[in-house]
Amino acid sequence: MKIFKQAILVAGILTAGYASAQQTQPVSMKNMLKVGANVGLAVPADNLSASLGVDVAYQYLVTPSFGVGIASGYTHYFSKDNNGYSNNDVGVVPVGALLRFYPKKTGFYFGTDLGYGFLVGNSKVASNVNVDRPDGGFYIKPEIGYHNRDWNFFVQYQKVFVGSKGDLVNQDYNVGNIGVGVAYNIALGQ
Repeated sequence: MKIFKQAILVAGILTAGYASAQQTQPVSMKNMLKVGANVGLAVPADNLSASLGVDVAYQYLVTPSFGVGIASGYTHYFSKDNNGYSNNDVGVVPVGALLRFYPKKTGFYFGTDLGYGFLVGNSKVASNVNVDRPDGGFYIKPEIGYHNRDWNFFVQYQKVFVGSKGDLVNQDYNVGNIGVGVAYNIALGQ
């Protein structure tokens, strides 16, 4: 009899919880934190080979189809030897504005991050030459992809424009990649 009473009590609690969940409105996705990761191949690949990064951004939906916010993160670029240069790895810490356009509630979307990319790591372009690495430059990260309420899956181009700073004989200094990524949307309430 004791087990029967416990089973009724558990069933009652589960039923009440289910009924309560059905009456609760879903959390608004007007304000959200986007946390993600990306991987890419360096382009052009003079001094770097590949990249691996994490992204974090705040987004506010101005309309259901248009979002603005701020974006940052860290992307690590892996070096490669080229023309006798032992190039060094470099990291990018972007600080920028986020712009996104969502034509439908679920499906295709596109957007970009624009701002400044701080270059971090070894202060020299290569370990076997005494040429300073640039400190940063204009940063852009356009992306196109698929979204739903919780996830974004995308293809991106990421680039820090440094001009001719860091160039060596027979090697242009580049910090850019074409890659893929994923981001998870965390609702921050109304």
